[in-house]
Amino acid sequence: MRHSKREGGYGWNMWTPTLEEKVAFLRDPRSYDASVQQVDVRETHMSWVFLTDSVVFKLKKPVRFPYLDFTTLEKRRNACRAEVELNRRLAADVYLDAVPLSVSPAGLVIGEGITVVDWLVKMRRLNQGRMLDCLIAEKRLERKCIEELALKLADFYRNAHRVFMRPDVFLRHWEYDLRQNRVVLLNPRFKLSPGPIRYLNGLLREFLSQKQALFVDRLKRRRIVDCLEFNARLRILDPLEEIAYLDLECEHLGMKGIGDITRPCVMQGLRDHPPVSLFCFYRCYRAMLRARLSIAHLLAPNARSPEKWRPQALSYLKLAAPDARQLEAYLRRPEDRNAACPRASGEWFPPGAARKIRW
Repeated sequence: MRHSKREGGYGWNMWTPTLEEKVAFLRDPRSYDASVQQVDVRETHMSWVFLTDSVVFKLKKPVRFPYLDFTTLEKRRNACRAEVELNRRLAADVYLDAVPLSVSPAGLVIGEGITVVDWLVKMRRLNQGRMLDCLIAEKRLERKCIEELALKLADFYRNAHRVFMRPDVFLRHWEYDLRQNRVVLLNPRFKLSPGPIRYLNGLLREFLSQKQALFVDRLKRRRIVDCLEFNARLRILDPLEEIAYLDLECEHLGMKGIGDITRPCVMQGLRDHPPVSLFCFYRCYRAMLRARLSIAHLLAPNARSPEKWRPQALSYLKLAAPDARQLEAYLRRPEDRNAACPRASGEWFPPGAARKIRW
């Protein structure tokens, strides 16, 4: 394994490597064992990811956002350990360990050294050809695979830790998140058309206001579970929202109808029958959140692929529109006739739901 040492008149005990030096070390194949010939590198707004042939290392950036803080070594260590612990529940053979990045007399080294300067999440590399985005792009995703995924998720949610908080605090969190979406998306710098954004946000706020009892009921019946490593508040999540998010992302990749398979299977497994309007709310909210996170990349001093983010934000806003129209229809009806419909077969499908995958 190669040790990266800073050149110049500095001794190892006086050297605090910069983020750029850590990245340069981790992207060099010589920093790993002799079998590593190439390192593929990915960058996100919060991490650097280094993929070798068999293992992957994730380095969290020392950044702070409204929803996370990785600005200290201790916080990054805790986040790495939490990520491994939480994700092992669904992927025990993938999330291997949280390992130190250290300075030794010879320079940087993965593992124990004299001084720990950062922390890495170590994972087993998965087969890229079996990734969901590849399966969808190549039209190889089979219904059986989706059903197996839904059963796995149902089992996971059934055994996940249930959380509870004061209803007023829970509702304030939702109000805050909707407000953040609106503020960022309406930033004049991004030149997004304000009319559709105000329409989408207004419907979500109206639904939240009119259906407060629905949200509080989900909370009181312990339908909210805990599952995200870097922010305790964002960990508080309705499984129905997760299914809506999966459905949205698959449609964004080019495949509609995943939710028509996963939603009834997961909800049946949880013995939970929420109204279809809530599923639409979650999908619409997640689409706006993804639009916001996409366009917010342009706020970075040196934005990666700046040409990518505005079209991506617009594509998510476009996906939000059909759900918003359904929400508007629900809100204008005297009573919600679109509650979940348990069927004699035990399956749960909302009225008119498609039963086949639509490419």
